[in-house]
Amino acid sequence: MAELDNIKVGFSNDKYTELQSKKIRDRIDMFGGKLYLEFGGKLFDDFHASRVLPGFKPDSKIQMLKHLADKTEIVIAIKAGDIEKNKVRGDIGITYDMDLLRLVDAFTNYGLYVGSVVLTQFAEQPAAVAYEKKLKALGLKVFRHYIIPGYPSNIPYIVSDEGFGKNDYIETTRPLVVVTAPGPGSGKMATCLSQLYHEGKRGVKAGYAKFETFPIWSIPLNHPVNLAYEAATADLNDVNMIDPFHLEAYNEKAVNYNRDVEVFPVLKAMFEKLQGNSPYQSPTDMGVNMAGFAIVDDEACCHAAKQEIIRRYFEALCARRKGEGTDSAVQKLELLMDKAGISVSDRAIVAAANIRDQQTGAPAAAMELPDGTIITGKTSPMVGASSALILNALKHFAGIDDAIKLISPEVLTPIQNLKVNYLGDHNPLLHLNELLIALSIEAINNDAAKKAYACLPMLAGLEAHSSVILSQVDVGVFKKLGIHLTCEPKYEGNKLYHK
Repeated sequence: MAELDNIKVGFSNDKYTELQSKKIRDRIDMFGGKLYLEFGGKLFDDFHASRVLPGFKPDSKIQMLKHLADKTEIVIAIKAGDIEKNKVRGDIGITYDMDLLRLVDAFTNYGLYVGSVVLTQFAEQPAAVAYEKKLKALGLKVFRHYIIPGYPSNIPYIVSDEGFGKNDYIETTRPLVVVTAPGPGSGKMATCLSQLYHEGKRGVKAGYAKFETFPIWSIPLNHPVNLAYEAATADLNDVNMIDPFHLEAYNEKAVNYNRDVEVFPVLKAMFEKLQGNSPYQSPTDMGVNMAGFAIVDDEACCHAAKQEIIRRYFEALCARRKGEGTDSAVQKLELLMDKAGISVSDRAIVAAANIRDQQTGAPAAAMELPDGTIITGKTSPMVGASSALILNALKHFAGIDDAIKLISPEVLTPIQNLKVNYLGDHNPLLHLNELLIALSIEAINNDAAKKAYACLPMLAGLEAHSSVILSQVDVGVFKKLGIHLTCEPKYEGNKLYHK
């Protein structure tokens, strides 16, 4: 994805990397040289953070870990039941077991050492046993952690040879052990705590900490960036709240979220059982996140976060229209918009796209440029509204007159014929990927097309809206271009089946 050079920066990535690396080093030292760090969220592709904190790079966390590469090893946790169920990551569309292999490759490519894989809640599931054999054949070390009855409340049993003691001890060699997973609910925290038990049995002093980017504990509860996190997890019903344990211990307000607050008394009791006393007085204490201290333009981050909340609202509306979402998620997002003092009218391209739709009687789309200019695209016999929108935006950036055709009919017509006459597609209009291929071909001999094609990176970070739900192909191209897309929760026609 292109760099967001045309977007107002509100977050210093360099400052974040420096502060975050130091914080983790300090936490390692606090525990005498061995730290199990539970890594929440996405490591390689944290696009939510890059949207609400403009300037945050999607791979910031990995770049930060590279600063600690000589001290770090990775343990990847995957729940055996998720292997058995072929659980899929919704954002990239691959199963957790395949994503684990992707993660190993990605960590390795970044120069980070993957020490082992742990199969959590292992109960001899046939698919998990087969997967274990596959991992070992690939040269990976694999360990088993088992289902513990009464977890997490039956602490005397959990912290015993019958509980954590039955789990395999994961052999690690470096001071920082990052425990991550393909997705939530994979058993990262239990893996860390089990290791503390085993390290204690071996006389090794070790500690635990948690790294979650959101909510950001050091900014206000109802800051738009924190509200945007609630918007992102509306389907999970996560709620940001003032950490009551932190307030009681230090008379200081800090933001956390309901699940960590609810489980903290159990965790504290577990630390006391494991190590004699708890190193933490609050769930906020457990965290090492320094993102709030790298915000350099609060106004820019507030604006970006408010747009994210509205985007999440449209996503929820479209999911409900497709039969994949719930009324409760939509209602929660409406409440969050009220709390943030915003509405869909704060996304100017929504009205622009819908007005263009009404004027033409066909699907339309709109995009807002960095200077506030709004570009629209309409449906024509040759291209759909999304394709027209992209071409019009490229013309604007390249300084090309609107009347000039970037792609000639001589290039478009054969592609349409191929689609309809040979590939069995009933719609001759080009999808965005097809249009961009046509533009790249035209750019070989057409100077205007060449200039427009060179402006593609300038689309990254821009906001766009469609008056209808788009195909997955077009949605995917918008995402790859780095354009933040929303759609009206309606289809172009009344068909029940939509590709």
